[in-house]
Amino acid sequence: MKAVGRGPVVTVDGPAGAGKSTVARKMAERLGFLYLDSGAMYRALALKALQHGIDLRDESQLADLLKSTTIDLIGNGQGQPSVWLDGEDVTTLLRTPEVNASVSLVAGFPLVREEMVRRQRAMAREGRVVMDGRDIGTYVLPDADLKFYLTASLEARARRRLNDLVALGFHPNLETLGEEIRHRDTLDAAREVGPLRQAEDAILIDTTDMEVDRVVDMMLEYYRQRVS
Repeated sequence: MKAVGRGPVVTVDGPAGAGKSTVARKMAERLGFLYLDSGAMYRALALKALQHGIDLRDESQLADLLKSTTIDLIGNGQGQPSVWLDGEDVTTLLRTPEVNASVSLVAGFPLVREEMVRRQRAMAREGRVVMDGRDIGTYVLPDADLKFYLTASLEARARRRLNDLVALGFHPNLETLGEEIRHRDTLDAAREVGPLRQAEDAILIDTTDMEVDRVVDMMLEYYRQRVS
């Protein structure tokens, strides 16, 4: 049940490369809501762990690292929000191949997820937010007013990730990216806490052959029908 007095909450879940971050950000802009990228929080922790030489398979070390880590998602409702790690803007460092390869491992530990979920719920407490991730509608914010689950073919998701990395100056192999995404899907779906799955009350949208603005328009129409 919606908390008395808070604004609407929208969740957007789905696997890597389904387009959820892009459409969630654009939807938030159109609604004048705050966009919260939960995945960026795990990426920030993975980045810090890599920078400090932390064993990515050591749950206790990662949990201790998170306790002493400040992660801020800063946006004004326009454009790409910035991610600040311990007072430093690390937005451009979060989509590198090294972080891509590490984030699911870091995000899979219960102690890490417990603390991240606590922070994410605090960020969304006042409402008027669109939050995207993999377990937002099922675990983080199960009482959200409107939930979406985005998916796409593996080929489409790999190609999108390729385009993102090329824009950052990297030139990975498309087939290799596809295998990495397939592996990440397996890890995300099998993790103990907050596994990747579609919420029973989430609206499923296959974005394989859809332009971003068409997806956003569809989501906004559902919002007008069910929330406004």
